[in-house]
Amino acid sequence: MQDNTQMTDTTVRNCFSANYPEARAKFIAAAERVGAHLEHHLLEGIPGASGETLATDVALLGTADATSLVVLSSGVHGAEGFCGSGCQIALLQDEILLNKARDRGVALLLIHSINPYGFSHIRRTNEDNIDLNRNFIDFARPTHNPAYAGLHDLMLPAQWPPTEENARALADHVAAHGEIAFREAVTTGQSGFADGLFYSGTAPSWSNRTLRAILRRHAANRRRIAWIDVHTGLGRCGHGEKIHAGLPGTPDNLRLTRAIWGADVVAAWEGDSTSRQVVGHAVSAVFGECPQAESVGIALEYGTRKLTAMDALRAEHWLHRYPDAATAAQRASIKQALRDAFYVDDDEWRGMVAGQCRTALLQACLALGN
Repeated sequence: MQDNTQMTDTTVRNCFSANYPEARAKFIAAAERVGAHLEHHLLEGIPGASGETLATDVALLGTADATSLVVLSSGVHGAEGFCGSGCQIALLQDEILLNKARDRGVALLLIHSINPYGFSHIRRTNEDNIDLNRNFIDFARPTHNPAYAGLHDLMLPAQWPPTEENARALADHVAAHGEIAFREAVTTGQSGFADGLFYSGTAPSWSNRTLRAILRRHAANRRRIAWIDVHTGLGRCGHGEKIHAGLPGTPDNLRLTRAIWGADVVAAWEGDSTSRQVVGHAVSAVFGECPQAESVGIALEYGTRKLTAMDALRAEHWLHRYPDAATAAQRASIKQALRDAFYVDDDEWRGMVAGQCRTALLQACLALGN
């Protein structure tokens, strides 16, 4: 007997896209086919890589008064939107799962491409070089990371590829301070270098303001919210690590999260994740905007074929810092390397990520449903 819950390789492949305009068009078309309520939040005055309109698109399925809401978001880190968009389109084509959510009284909120600029231009960061998972902070107390200052020019040297001298200087720094301290200095977030790595910004970004407005509109009256935010680039290829997306140091919330998604939910703040704990991730907005709700969330982090994306990130940030220093061929090579660091153009990988996302969505709908 054929299992209708399984999609063929061709069906899975067709959910994913080669670029942002294709992904956006597929998402809107899929949402319209199932009668979702659609909204389009336009990033005004900033074109995409091909001159296209940039937007965060929202699809809502279910009633506005449903007490339970499951959120599936993509593209917080722009270049990671290829994966998240595909998972969202797969959901919109999954009649069995959509019916399950409806029958359980669970509304579904799909937020497509939270960072449309980064998705279109193949950047992890947004139009202001902000890492959105460092931007949801209290700006009365901006991210203070003095350790990054001594690494900024080493991580993004004037010449690319880096010289042997640069490589030795970085190795000496790691030897002197340790690998953990080095990683924390680079990735925790920083507000002092607007052209630097993991820049948190000094004010809420357009995406920050837009996401909060979406939550106020669609989640302010919910009693239970479960959020799955799709990411890529860390861990074993094709495996989706479920990373606690609650606030750091909240064991009760971690227990609730594991009750929905399983004991294999890990917490970066406990030190058992492939990801380091950061301050200001996008999912944390739900706790401020929806204080009435019992809210839980995970970052579903899929590994790719790259053991580390850091070299690709360094190269692409170098291109941003020194835009006139690269040849056309070098620019194209750097962009392709960043895309490859966050997306595997392979049917087996696409099937793995879509299947695991479906399981996580099903778990959330069953846990929150009537």
